[in-house]
Amino acid sequence: MEINPIFILTIISGTVSIVFALYLYSYVTKQDPGNERMKEVMHAIQEGASAFLKRQYVTMMYFVTIVAVVIGLLGFIDPQAFGIGTAVSYVIGSVASALAGIIGMKIATQANSRSAFGCQRGITPAFKVAFYAGSVMGLLVVGIALVGVSILYWAFALPEVATDENVLNILNHVLGYSFGASTIALFAKAGGGIYTKAADVGADLVGKVEANLPEDDPRNPAVIADNVGDNVGDVAGMGADIFDSYVASIVATMILGIALDSGAGTYTFVILPLIASAFGIFSSAIGLIIVPLLIKNSPDRPGKALNMGTYITTIVYIVFSGVFFPLMIPDVWPWIFLSNIAGLVSGVVIGITSDYYTDIGKPPVKSIAKASTTGSATTILRGFSVGLISTVPALIGIASATVISFFVGTKIMPSDTLAGGLYGVAMAAVGMLSITGMIVSSDAYGPIVDNAAGIAEQSGLGEEVVAVGDKLDAAGNTAKAITKGFAIGAAALTVLALFAAFGDIVSEITEYSFNIQLLNPLVICGMFVGALMPCFFSARLIGGVESCAGLMIENIRKQFKENPGILEGTSKPDYRSPIDIATKGALKELLWPSIIIIAVTLGVGLLLGVNALAGFLAGAIITGIVFALLMANSGGAWDNAKKYIEEGAYGGKGSEAHSAGVVGDTVGDPFKDTAGPSLNTLITVMSLAASLFAPLFIKLAGISLQVLF
Repeated sequence: MEINPIFILTIISGTVSIVFALYLYSYVTKQDPGNERMKEVMHAIQEGASAFLKRQYVTMMYFVTIVAVVIGLLGFIDPQAFGIGTAVSYVIGSVASALAGIIGMKIATQANSRSAFGCQRGITPAFKVAFYAGSVMGLLVVGIALVGVSILYWAFALPEVATDENVLNILNHVLGYSFGASTIALFAKAGGGIYTKAADVGADLVGKVEANLPEDDPRNPAVIADNVGDNVGDVAGMGADIFDSYVASIVATMILGIALDSGAGTYTFVILPLIASAFGIFSSAIGLIIVPLLIKNSPDRPGKALNMGTYITTIVYIVFSGVFFPLMIPDVWPWIFLSNIAGLVSGVVIGITSDYYTDIGKPPVKSIAKASTTGSATTILRGFSVGLISTVPALIGIASATVISFFVGTKIMPSDTLAGGLYGVAMAAVGMLSITGMIVSSDAYGPIVDNAAGIAEQSGLGEEVVAVGDKLDAAGNTAKAITKGFAIGAAALTVLALFAAFGDIVSEITEYSFNIQLLNPLVICGMFVGALMPCFFSARLIGGVESCAGLMIENIRKQFKENPGILEGTSKPDYRSPIDIATKGALKELLWPSIIIIAVTLGVGLLLGVNALAGFLAGAIITGIVFALLMANSGGAWDNAKKYIEEGAYGGKGSEAHSAGVVGDTVGDPFKDTAGPSLNTLITVMSLAASLFAPLFIKLAGISLQVLF
């Protein structure tokens, strides 16, 4: 098949991103890790994180192997959609996602003590180390993802003749790559989220509330487990999550581009999302270079530097798109450009919304802190209320981006406005995710400076150094809240694109009418089943955190009781047992919910048919997005309300308001770092499974209930 020569830009940009990441990796590892105590804590965190990821990925390896074999064997039923090619793509996607997470986690655990050492010299050097380390993750996510999709598409397309049917078959194989990335993301985000919040809740409730210990006090037995959790949940987990959405949005848009490219030969609209993603990589690289320069001019405003980096990256991407889209698609470039930018602007708006509702200096967080003066119950009520209201502007932003991009997209292809409109929505998703390199970098910065502040505390570097670490950490908390909002918005537009791609695939190959009207009882049934999936998944994850945290609390109390020297500072606590509890608990709790979710998706498609499956996806998407926004923002608001009190408001540390704030924070922890972010991956996995296995559902339609309707 003839491929547009500009396609090579995608492989070049992805390779540049990976090389840049390796350069920053080398830079960070050359920095001074500090004194012996700092290195001791750093190595303990590294060992705990590595042990957890090793056991997690070994568990996932069995799952990936089984699924790959099944996909390969399904080639005997439908060789165009399944077979060895799709199975290999699935495995490559799984390995690529895991690799990005492992390398990102490794550099994060090496950067924490180096950033803590930099805190002794001021905010600027400490910030630079932490941000560059986070950038390794950001650059690897987009680089590995884009190179993987580009090479697979090129490899499958090379021997084929350029026909619509052949291109769809090629992209069905590439869809396996996205499904592999998403299944790894589901396990990584859920497992890492359970681990990190079980440790955090245990450390807070016993260490802070019962023993009245400061944050990251070395006398707390769960302090190392808490530091480990930041890395496996917020670095490896979040990286896998956005890797998943990034790949899925590209592949879904490529599938929808077939209708616009019909008979064109080079299939420019098919490869356009790859080109747009390449522009995003170059834009993010420019932003990553500028951010450390910004912190030099405003050393007391690390949060401002991170936000300005996002805005600059956005502007640079708009310029790139405005210059190159007219050259590639001269007849319709304004409509593609506007659709693309609508998604990008929507992502920024969602980030600003998350910032408002979770920032420590904004009214919503202060109102929760004030509510803490009257007890834990009012803290919970106020925080939950903030989370609920925070969904309104974000959902309006997502809906607006969808409507604008659809109606602008109809201008792309006047002869088929539906195809053009759906492509516009998909390009909005690509636009939102185009600055992923910058977003993930800012997100990964958060747990690194959190660990750095903890290491400064545990190593006794002094109050001034700890204060520098806390200031960096506060900026990191806000950055994490913004990136979680961005990830949710990105997942929302991505699954809408996947939903459209699912409909496109079904319409191309089914002999049954694709009828998703609400008058169809199977569609209604599917919607209800889909709507309960986020509820079920969230319940299992939060229950998993509670179960693991309970064991953690018992262990910490036992250590304090049996060894009074721990609190006196005359003997060291056992750090390994809390790590072991969190590791075993997380792996135990994540496996079955993840398997059940995929099994139910396949079951609905096989038993009730593609119409019911469409309703199933619609129910899951709407419920999942609302739940994700609610939990992410309420959790972030509770967290920063506690920090606001710790800064001296309403009596400060040790006050009744502080105790209530800690309770609110511990409730919010599994909301914002376990269940909420995992729902992004959940709805993406379900949508990808539906699209990948749609040909199978249609082949076996004769034995399903859909033939009755």
